[in-house]
Amino acid sequence: MPTNFTVVPVEDTEGDSNGAAAAGDSKPISLGNIFGKEDDEDNLEGPHSGDDSQRESSPFISSDDDRDQYDGKNMALFEEEMDRNPMVSSLLSKLANYTNLTQGVREHEEDEYEDGVRRVTVMVNQMGTFIGVYLPCMQNILGVILFLRLTWIVGTAGILGSFAIVSMCCICTLLTAISMSAIATNGVVPAGGAYYMISRSLGPEFGGAVGLCFYLGTTFAGSMYILGTIEILLTYIVPTATLFEAQSKESEGVAMLNNMRVYGTCCLLLMALVVFVGVKYVNKLALVFLACVVLSIMATYAGVIRTVIEPPEFNVCLLGNRSLKNEKFETCAKTEIVKNNTVTTKLWALFCDSDYPNATCDEYFNLNNLTEIQAVPGLLSGVIKDNLWGDYGPAHMVIEKKKQFSVPAQDMSDDINKPYVFNDIATYFTLLVGIYFPSVTGIMAGSNRSGDLRDAQRSIPIGTIMAILTTSFIYISFVVMFGACIEGVVLRDKFGDSVKKNPVIGVLAWPSPSVIVIGSFFSCCGAGLQSLTGAPRLLQAIARDGIIPFLEIFGHGKANGEPTWALLLTVGICEIGILIASVDAVAPILSMFFLMCYLFVNLACAVQTLLRTPNWRPRFKFYHWTLSFLGMSLCLSLMFISSWYYALVAMTIAGCIYKYIEYRGAVKEWGDGIRGLSLNAARYALIRLEEAPPHTKNWRPQLLVLCKLNSDLMVKHPRLLSFTTQLKAGKGLTIVCSVLEGTYMTRGNDAKTGEQNLKAAMAAERTKGFSHVVVASNLRDGFSLLIQSAGLGGMKHNAVLMAWPAGWTEARDSSARRNFIETVRETTEAHQALLVAKNIDHFPGNQERLKEGTIDVWWIVHDGGMLMLLPFLISQHKVWRKCKMRIFTVAQMDDNSIQMKKDLQMFLYHLRLDAVVEVVEMHDSDISAFTYEKTLVMEQRSQMLKQMQLSRTEREREAQLIHDRNTASHSTMNDKASGATPDRVHMTWTKDKLVNERNKHREGMGVKDMFNMRPEWENLNQTNVRRMHTAVKLNEVVVKKSKNSQLVLLNMPGPPQNKKGDENYMEFLEVLMEGLDRVLLVRGGGMEVITIYS
Repeated sequence: MPTNFTVVPVEDTEGDSNGAAAAGDSKPISLGNIFGKEDDEDNLEGPHSGDDSQRESSPFISSDDDRDQYDGKNMALFEEEMDRNPMVSSLLSKLANYTNLTQGVREHEEDEYEDGVRRVTVMVNQMGTFIGVYLPCMQNILGVILFLRLTWIVGTAGILGSFAIVSMCCICTLLTAISMSAIATNGVVPAGGAYYMISRSLGPEFGGAVGLCFYLGTTFAGSMYILGTIEILLTYIVPTATLFEAQSKESEGVAMLNNMRVYGTCCLLLMALVVFVGVKYVNKLALVFLACVVLSIMATYAGVIRTVIEPPEFNVCLLGNRSLKNEKFETCAKTEIVKNNTVTTKLWALFCDSDYPNATCDEYFNLNNLTEIQAVPGLLSGVIKDNLWGDYGPAHMVIEKKKQFSVPAQDMSDDINKPYVFNDIATYFTLLVGIYFPSVTGIMAGSNRSGDLRDAQRSIPIGTIMAILTTSFIYISFVVMFGACIEGVVLRDKFGDSVKKNPVIGVLAWPSPSVIVIGSFFSCCGAGLQSLTGAPRLLQAIARDGIIPFLEIFGHGKANGEPTWALLLTVGICEIGILIASVDAVAPILSMFFLMCYLFVNLACAVQTLLRTPNWRPRFKFYHWTLSFLGMSLCLSLMFISSWYYALVAMTIAGCIYKYIEYRGAVKEWGDGIRGLSLNAARYALIRLEEAPPHTKNWRPQLLVLCKLNSDLMVKHPRLLSFTTQLKAGKGLTIVCSVLEGTYMTRGNDAKTGEQNLKAAMAAERTKGFSHVVVASNLRDGFSLLIQSAGLGGMKHNAVLMAWPAGWTEARDSSARRNFIETVRETTEAHQALLVAKNIDHFPGNQERLKEGTIDVWWIVHDGGMLMLLPFLISQHKVWRKCKMRIFTVAQMDDNSIQMKKDLQMFLYHLRLDAVVEVVEMHDSDISAFTYEKTLVMEQRSQMLKQMQLSRTEREREAQLIHDRNTASHSTMNDKASGATPDRVHMTWTKDKLVNERNKHREGMGVKDMFNMRPEWENLNQTNVRRMHTAVKLNEVVVKKSKNSQLVLLNMPGPPQNKKGDENYMEFLEVLMEGLDRVLLVRGGGMEVITIYS
């Protein structure tokens, strides 16, 4: 039910110290005087503005700014925090005056306008256990099934079978009531019944799914009660009011269904109009309807006692052993003597073709005699022995008294047209369970009214459990009394055709069957009105919680909160049940929905008990998780016993609603048990993961994505997240992190904003994972911190993904270069893989589809198989699915390229990878002038960058050191043999190259003079020359083969061990990737990540 709060202030007056009396005064109290004008205006923006967020986010009632109350000096130490942490006295005052109300149910809620400000005044009704819980539960539990179907269930299933059915259902509801009592007494429960308890205990997904199932169950219950009302009207009160008449015996059932549909629809519209006009009429008539039920039950008990003294004068006419409908005849005989003449009776005319004694009659009528027996032999008659066991049968089977003698007829084809009593439907045990279960529902009536109770935590457990015990006693006693007092053929007569169209329970009642007819009629009317009143408010409560977007319109209603739109939807769904037109067909449907609701109430209690959450402190102590699990198991069993296909349909509906809320619903945090269960499961799984390192077969990249934020704290490279999604496909761990420079005290808000922007970008790119923004004194420390500490336990990253620092060459300082190189070194030291994406903004988005192309892997060195695994994972995504995989490897002079290709193809075959293999031969060649020039420019840039960072004194000292080193290197080169260098480097010269180099030499003189040195080719660091040669030659081959590829994966060489060469490392990587668009540099983590074994 919808939820509303009110606060009743306790005023201490001089003449009255009784606070309870002051609180209980009926004087209307303005909410605006309590919460203030601002809060009042906020609450009036919409029908439920602020109702959810304020109530759920705070464990107590929100307090106003009470700092003005603490002007004294006793609490000066805490005065600066009074706005966040109020005084205990203020908090206790607000809690003591807290209560809640059912929203929209009270007709005395009025809209007042004072000084142009709208204020809502609320008057509180305090009800105790008996009026507030016990009687509503009794009224909802006792109803249509008791009066219309219980006798038929006893006759069909027998006393023992009926006892089993009643016991199972009552134990199920008792266990559910125990679980519900534990939940209802665990804190203040605003009105809302089962939906509120389940949603706040199991989360919005379960709450919404089960809440809607509970709503559907309540709505179909309204259909069942209305159909019961019409069945009583057309069968027992006004049988002649039928609109559709049967043309033959076979069409009687169809005609009855059509009459039920027409009258049921009219009755539904009338009840909906009553509910729409005002709920106060329904509430005022509730006690009248309950009085009718109680009088009918008392009349039944009185009738049972009377059978001991004098059995009722109701007889049943049997032809052979077959029961006959006696509404069309009075005398149970074939002939009778009238004025000394033997004449045929009206019964004769029903079986013979004329009234004459020599008429042709039915064969079975000729072979068997008529017998008249008492319909109610009485409590001491011993009929209980005959009714112990069940008597099931197919549809249209004649109801027979088994121990009665009869002569069977050869031809029974015309039996359908004779006045026998037939089974209208096939009967079996599981069907009876589904039909009976609605008679024990209604145990939530007390919790639905929790807002009206004086002490809900005391009243709900006592009232509900006492009501269940009382009704269980009534049902079980009725089962025994019906079986002990009424003849079996009468019990199996569902509509009382054999007792002159009286309800079978009415035959037993005293003083007249009319008591039962009138009582059951008004009982069904009242129950139908209660369902049409409660169901729309339940739907309104779900809609106002905002967990199901498409239901938001049903959260609105009239000015006083009446759920008009929800009522219209309820009437529409209820009409579906009316069109089914059969109580027996509708009952199993609502049984499914109620059983599912009770199942999740038990689950909620069990989960909370097992988790032992600190907030789980119910005042009701007589519960245990085993009882909850037993109740949950019993509910599930009853669902499939009643109707397995209805059970599957109900579970499918709940599952679809659950998934819809999970993906499209609003995000709610209610401190539910499922979240606690997830935390426990996560903790257990993390501990298990740490017990042993992951096996190669289970290895997948668990990514730490180093994402950069711009000056507006927005993600600078969103395609990095797109590529993460394509690589991970939602599997494994993904942690998206960023670093802000500064201190957390000054940039704490920026960190939170950046994290929100990261989450938004991840949602936009469909990246499933975690986001985190840290603040560090510098980027280097931040990256180091994340690489070391990101993740938890066994769920730690094993690979780092980052974008290539494209602007490092234009940067005035070398921080970007240093950060990148140190990140490479730290990932290597941490044995983590590293993925570096060049031109990440050119990578395809998640919405793009590459129609063709290749993913080229250049396998230079083996570093654990990352280069093999990554393209396979990427190609699983729909963006890259149509791209072919090619693997290139490099053969040296001494390698057998043909054998290498065969071996690689066999290796890929064992790895179950589909790829084209190509071996590229790279012969030893002379180092070109281009390579030397690249090396020269690289070293000059490095020297220049160093020089720009030195002071004047240091600059002169550094220039002298460089000059001395170059001179010494030149002297050493001249002393060596001119044939070769230690590294066997050969220079290839042509005339054109010589002219070009001389021109470049002249242009570069300004730089050389600045450093006071002569950087000639012979003076270059030969290690740099060889590395540049490798980069240039490899780049030429890669560009030649893979220039048009969609993605190129390359082995990433590690930085030099000597940090003096760091400034050249980036140059080598730039040369290696030059001329390529999308490149992914891959550096393994030092462990095998792919295996040929299963």
